[in-house]
Amino acid sequence: MHLSGAPPTRLRPPRRADGPCLHALVAHCPPLDLNSLYLYLLLTEHFPQTCLVAEDDHGVLGMVSAYLPPGRGETLFVWQVAVHPRARGQGLALSMLRHLLRRPGLRRVRWLETTVGPGNEASRRLFARLARTLNAPLRESALFDAALFGVDAHEAEPLLRIGPFPLSAVN
Repeated sequence: MHLSGAPPTRLRPPRRADGPCLHALVAHCPPLDLNSLYLYLLLTEHFPQTCLVAEDDHGVLGMVSAYLPPGRGETLFVWQVAVHPRARGQGLALSMLRHLLRRPGLRRVRWLETTVGPGNEASRRLFARLARTLNAPLRESALFDAALFGVDAHEAEPLLRIGPFPLSAVN
């Protein structure tokens, strides 16, 4: 992938050393929830096959954190998608998701799930575009009500589910 006027972008699995960069990236990407640095280190260590880093010669441009829920090998749950402000508006988020779905270890995946708060319009547009690209339905249902987050004043996190999509839609 090449962003116009920028060094070539590389898409790859994360490495342990990426943990601090991923933490810093998410800190620059409101309204994403910033998790502990330890969590980003765990993602790089335990889930490199389902997470992705986008970088150029100047550093990390984006990331996708995702995992296969236990016992649901046909479903990829996308936890966070973050794109650095200098790389926004160039289709990187969609490219990262499509690249991730093409990985050999995810060949069985026919469903993609994520949670997106009602106020996160950019993420909602991204997953609607992905559903159109995959020629698959996108359905929304309740998952985590705002009350479950306690005093944090966090908005609800409804579930977005895309699929089923055929393997041919991913390639």
